[in-house]
Amino acid sequence: MNGPAADPAPDPAARDDRALLRAHVDGDPTAFAELVGRHRDRLWAVALRTTGHREEAADALQDALVAAHRKAATYRGEAAVTTWLHRIVVNACLDRIRRSRVRAADPLPDDLGERPPPGAARHDPVPGPEEVVLAHETRDRVLAALATLPPEQRACLVLVDMEGRPLAEVAEILEVPVGTVKSRCARGRARLAALLGEDRPPGTPPSPPASHHRGGDPR
Repeated sequence: MNGPAADPAPDPAARDDRALLRAHVDGDPTAFAELVGRHRDRLWAVALRTTGHREEAADALQDALVAAHRKAATYRGEAAVTTWLHRIVVNACLDRIRRSRVRAADPLPDDLGERPPPGAARHDPVPGPEEVVLAHETRDRVLAALATLPPEQRACLVLVDMEGRPLAEVAEILEVPVGTVKSRCARGRARLAALLGEDRPPGTPPSPPASHHRGGDPR
């Protein structure tokens, strides 16, 4: 007589982020790769927009993922795993900016809206020629101006205005009070408006080109 059927192996894709991180800490050799695969595109976009340089972003993301892999056991669950990962990535970006003294006046690359992997299918509606020209001009001006901001202000604007992260989560990522995030965003937006020559009141974001921009005043 056959015994009871063995339980099937758990599907990694069915596990949530916390379960994957716990499994990695417990020695599962595939769990961390699965976790990174879920969030790598967004983490790459944050690294690229924060540093403004593809090589710096790639190095910062690599540093961050190595750090996350090594110190996964220190995760205590106070924040979401994605918040924890974003914190490590942003800190790695800011550390690289400070160490390498990336020139603030260098323009950001014009493909910051793209996300890896290269050649991935895109399903955005095809805009007309005039819309393409206008979007590229606006994006280039905003990204070049963004590159001139202090790194901390830039990180706040990337996370709040371009990635659409809530203020409370950005405060957790950066490990600063919500009021500090609001202040950095307000100062950064005011500087962007001045650089772009826009007549906007302080606290109104100057139309970032990213597709994840949240409308309205996040205060």
